[in-house]
Amino acid sequence: MKKLLEIKNVSLTYQTMTDEITAIKDLSFDCNDGEFISIIGPSGCGKTTILSLIAGLIKPTSGKILFNGNENVSHKNALGYMLQKDQLFPWRTIEKNVFLPLEIQKKLTPENINYALSLLDKYGLKDFKKSYPDQLSGGMRQRVALIRTLSSKPELLLLDEPFSALDYQTRLSVCDDVYNIIKAEKKTTILVTHDISEAISMSDIIIVLTDRPAKVKSFHRPNIEGVSPLRKRESADFGLWFEKIWKELN
Repeated sequence: MKKLLEIKNVSLTYQTMTDEITAIKDLSFDCNDGEFISIIGPSGCGKTTILSLIAGLIKPTSGKILFNGNENVSHKNALGYMLQKDQLFPWRTIEKNVFLPLEIQKKLTPENINYALSLLDKYGLKDFKKSYPDQLSGGMRQRVALIRTLSSKPELLLLDEPFSALDYQTRLSVCDDVYNIIKAEKKTTILVTHDISEAISMSDIIIVLTDRPAKVKSFHRPNIEGVSPLRKRESADFGLWFEKIWKELN
């Protein structure tokens, strides 16, 4: 299996007005092509900071981050970053929102436009291309946000608690939608979440972090039967995994 991302002994220390704080210490893990990895840990331990490091938004104090075996190479166009809120521009139609990464990366070619539109068609948004974000439900908006992230054909998706702004019922449904789209498009994914159930139901691998300074406490492969997150939650093994990880975090 191709190793897409390697985090090697990464540490991050930053200065405040009065102190020096180590946010991450000797963090190491790999992400192989096609894997869905969830990162979970105590509140404030640095989960989102790890995504920022992978995306190249901040640089580690020490250690290496390799993407396709390369260090110090611009790979931003190979990454798709989905945030907690959909961040759709209210003055742009759904299709224009989806085209945004292509505009920024100067990839607004007929081929890429057709690909982005085909994603909207494929995942139930065919009739909403000319609509505006405030005309869509929260779940539909998150689906648009994911398709926008996919429109530039990234190799790696980074998801930063993308369901946290949704109510519980919508969250379960959108979790299923997002998972199914990611699997159908065969995308490698790293999800940051505080929701244990979400991590268990969606992931091939769960990385549990320690309190700050964050480092890997444990790795888990739930391997629960089920074709979707909702179905996996019905498994007899689901509760056992939840209890195990909950104890590690508490």
